[in-house]
Amino acid sequence: MGLTLPDFPWDRLEPYRERAAAHPDGVVDLAVGSPVDPTPERVRQALAVATDAPAYPQTSGTPALRQAIADWYGRRRGVALEARNTLPTIGSKELVGLLPTLLGIGEGDVVVHPTAAYPTYEVGARIARATPLASDDPDAWPDTTRLVWLNSPRNPDGQVLGIPFLRRAVQRARELGAVIANDECYAELNWGSDAPVPSILDAEVIGDSRRLVLSVYSLSKQSNLAGYRAAFVAGCGDLIAELLEVRKHAGLIPPLPVQLAMVAALSPESDADVAAQKERYRARRALLVPALERAGFRIDESTAGLYLWATRGEDSWDTVGWLAGLGIVVAPGAFYGAAGRRHIRMALTGTDERVAAAARRLSASSNR
Repeated sequence: MGLTLPDFPWDRLEPYRERAAAHPDGVVDLAVGSPVDPTPERVRQALAVATDAPAYPQTSGTPALRQAIADWYGRRRGVALEARNTLPTIGSKELVGLLPTLLGIGEGDVVVHPTAAYPTYEVGARIARATPLASDDPDAWPDTTRLVWLNSPRNPDGQVLGIPFLRRAVQRARELGAVIANDECYAELNWGSDAPVPSILDAEVIGDSRRLVLSVYSLSKQSNLAGYRAAFVAGCGDLIAELLEVRKHAGLIPPLPVQLAMVAALSPESDADVAAQKERYRARRALLVPALERAGFRIDESTAGLYLWATRGEDSWDTVGWLAGLGIVVAPGAFYGAAGRRHIRMALTGTDERVAAAARRLSASSNR
C-alpha cells in the first residue's frame, strides 16, 4: 500500500518558468530560497583539508562539532547547552521529513504544523502515517497530538513568534505529552533588529527544563551551505539520545568532511561572514520592497527570513502569471496552505544583478 502524498508543488511552476524565460532581458528566478552567493572561504578550506576521510564518521558528530554547536547556541542564541544536547543532521529538510518516524509517531497520532507552512511538515506526518493538522492555536491542539512543529521566522511569510507565544506553545505541548520542535533556520535574518529572533530553547520560554523541546537549525541560509546539507537539532537530552540511537541504526550520518566544515562555519571567526551575507540580503530586500509597492503590492509580515510575502488581492496563481510576463518567477502562496492563496513568496536569493533587474521591471510596470 503506497503513501498518500501531495503532488510535488514545484513541478507546477514549469510553464511559468518557460514563459518568464522568454523575456528579452532573461529570467529572474526568485521562486526558491536556494543561495547564489559564495560559500565562505574559511569553510571551503576546512572542507578541502578534510577530504581524506576513508573511515566511517560518527553519527553523533565529532566531539568538536557537538561542542561547536553548543557554543554557537550560547554565543548567537543566548541559550546554554552541553554537547550532549546537540546532534548534526543531513540538512534540516531530512529531519523535518523524518522526525515523526524517528520518534515512533504513527497512525492515530496528530502532527501539528503552522497554517502557512513549508510543505515538508505535512509530508513528514504522512510518511509516518500520522494525521497532519494545520493550527496556530495551542488551545485547539487535540489530545492525540504527539508532535508540534513551529517555524520562526516562518517560511513563507517571515512571521516571528514572540516569547509569550513560544512559552504558551511549550506549556500546551507538555500538557499533551507532545514533542515540540521549532524550525529556526532563518533566525539570523531578522530585519527589524541586529539581534537573532527568540529561540524556543530560551530560558524565558522553557524555564529550567528542556523536556520535550527541540530547536532545529540549518547553515544553508546563514552560511550558503545548502549544497553541503549541514544542519543540526538541539534541546532535550533524552530526545537527542533517542534520535541518535535510531539514526545509528538507519545510517543517517553526515559526511565527515561536512562535519569539519560545520565546525568552521560555527566558529566565532565566521560570525563576520554571516553578517556580510545578511547585508547582501538586506540590500536586495531594500530594492525589492519599494519596487513591489510601486507595482501595487502590499507586503505582509516579512519582518525576518529570506522572503517577501506579498499580495495584490488576487489569486496567487494569477499573480504568478502576471510576474512571469515580466520575466520574474515566484512561488504562489497556495503552495503553503489555504492561508496563502492570495499571496506570493518572493525570495531574496537572486544575484545583485538579477534582483536589480526585477526591481526595474516592477517599477516600470507601475508606469504603464
